Amino acid sequence: MDATLIVKDKETRDGFIREVVVWQLDKPVAGCRHNFKYRFFFGTEDGACLVRYDNERGKGDHKHIGEIECQYIFRSLSAVFSDFRADIETIMNERGAS
Repeated sequence: MDATLIVKDKETRDGFIREVVVWQLDKPVAGCRHNFKYRFFFGTEDGACLVRYDNERGKGDHKHIGEIECQYIFRSLSAVFSDFRADIETIMNERGAS
């Protein structure tokens, strides 16, 4: 399967890690209808996952909020970015951080 890296970005700040990796594929991974393979991660430097969006082969599009995993409806790549940022903002507000 051919893949082209579209985005690879990692930022560490104030004890948190935000990492985004997106590949464009020549065909969808099993369980998806789009041609992207992605991983959006936000967590703490000690390894705790606070938010993760990804599309594992066979599982399809889904997200993790802490220990909870739920289906995610992929609308567009820009929507994933927007939803990811909104989840980070919600979590940081809940923690009293900005």
